[in-house]
Amino acid sequence: FLPFVSVNQILLLLLVLTVCAILYNKVHQMPSALKNETVDLESPEETEEEIPVVVCAAAGRMGATVAAISSIYSNTEANVLFYIVGLKTTIPHIRKWIENSKLKEIKFKVVEFNPMVLKGKIRQDASRPELLQPLNFVRFYLPLLIQKHEKVIYLDDDIIVQGDIQELYDTKLAPGHAAAFSDDCDLPSTHEIVRSVGMQNTYMGFLDYRKQAIRDLGISPSTCSFNPGVIVANMTEWKHQRITKQLEKWMQRNVEENLYSSTLGGGVATSPMLIVFHGKYSAINPMWHIRHLGWSPDTRYSEHFLQEAKLLHWNGRYKPWDYPSVHTDLWENWFIPDPSGKFKLTRPDS
Repeated sequence: FLPFVSVNQILLLLLVLTVCAILYNKVHQMPSALKNETVDLESPEETEEEIPVVVCAAAGRMGATVAAISSIYSNTEANVLFYIVGLKTTIPHIRKWIENSKLKEIKFKVVEFNPMVLKGKIRQDASRPELLQPLNFVRFYLPLLIQKHEKVIYLDDDIIVQGDIQELYDTKLAPGHAAAFSDDCDLPSTHEIVRSVGMQNTYMGFLDYRKQAIRDLGISPSTCSFNPGVIVANMTEWKHQRITKQLEKWMQRNVEENLYSSTLGGGVATSPMLIVFHGKYSAINPMWHIRHLGWSPDTRYSEHFLQEAKLLHWNGRYKPWDYPSVHTDLWENWFIPDPSGKFKLTRPDS
């Protein structure tokens, strides 16, 4: 009797296992395409590299920040994460502007910059007070503001991007280089610009060579300068070389010895970078930084050339949201009006 029961139990168990095997095969044969689709849909999100772009939001200039972000976002399919850096007083305004416009789809983080880090490091100069604004020095402190990224793009707010930001991000940095910039010597004839009085493209325009500390650097005054309004930076090298500490050292020396001033070409933010990065930076494709559009109301490029340019920079006094300025139509293509009505464009008929 016991063996008979055992056989029946074994047969029943085999039957259950057979049914389970059939069901298992059916379930796992049918949705194989579905499973592949799921993997295909998820994997780009998991593997696509995030491109961190740092841009500042300064009081009175937030329309510039919005236009810059709008131009970048509209011209790429890349996975861009915007780090929008502001002071405590300006952050609510820019956040509201983004969240109540078509930019609400962007990925962004708002970062507060504490101007106390600059205490004792900036020499007051009344000739161009706008150059002493704390956010002009955000680029000095990139590793403190941006923690998790190996490579970072920093952009001034008075730019628009007409190309795919992925191309700029793919800029190759040579071993040992913490940053890439655009040389100023690549500008004049090849870029068809009508040069303005006071436009600087050598170290002589930024540093006071009457001072012994500057002469001791051993840098020829005719050395080509670079523009730090567009930076591709390697955070590992930046921290390894203690770039921020080096920049702060020269800021403090300037307070004590007046080695450069805002009466010279690039004011107080460019000069320490020229010293610290001399001979130790990689090159950005010239078409990724067409500048000096803000040097004079008479500074003009050919329309054809501007259409080919990847990035336009209105560095100088004459900004495209003010009047007078040049090539404002190219900038206004990307401007998004302020929902709060606080920021308004200055135009001849306004």
